[in-house]
Amino acid sequence: MSWIRKFLIVMGALCLNGTASAQIVATFYSHDFGSHFPHAFVVFNGTPLRGGEAVNTNFGFTAKSTTPAILMGSVAGRIDTAKPGYVKNSNAHFSVVLTDAQYDAMMALVRKWSVKPDSVYNLNKHNCVHFAGYMALAAGLKADFPKALMKKPRSYMEYLHKLNPGVRPPA
Repeated sequence: MSWIRKFLIVMGALCLNGTASAQIVATFYSHDFGSHFPHAFVVFNGTPLRGGEAVNTNFGFTAKSTTPAILMGSVAGRIDTAKPGYVKNSNAHFSVVLTDAQYDAMMALVRKWSVKPDSVYNLNKHNCVHFAGYMALAAGLKADFPKALMKKPRSYMEYLHKLNPGVRPPA
């Protein structure tokens, strides 16, 4: 085999591998209860197929401040980005390879939950677990919102995983 042919085969393989990895992967996480929030969030890694900058970030939803008011009704909420150590010490449940349209839908949801009326946090109706469920829907997954699980991030993520048996193990 000529060196040109070998070179073309190797370059073709590299291009195929580059294309396969040039996609964004969303990994759904939970964090056992503690003093830091959010307890359910999504990590994004990769590059859009359309091109552009690589993505390495995460988003969750939480109350702006943790006071007893959270237990009594709606309070100001915010989209939050967890620090790397927090992510490392959290539970990765499953990953989804996204199309650019799914990624865009998830980013639109992040923007929507950043402003009123969607930036209002309510422990019973609009918390980090609800956010994760809507992110799953935006990613094209099945999701519903059983009341018994909406304050249980880990249990809800396990439930989402069972609803979507085709998702892959965490990235």
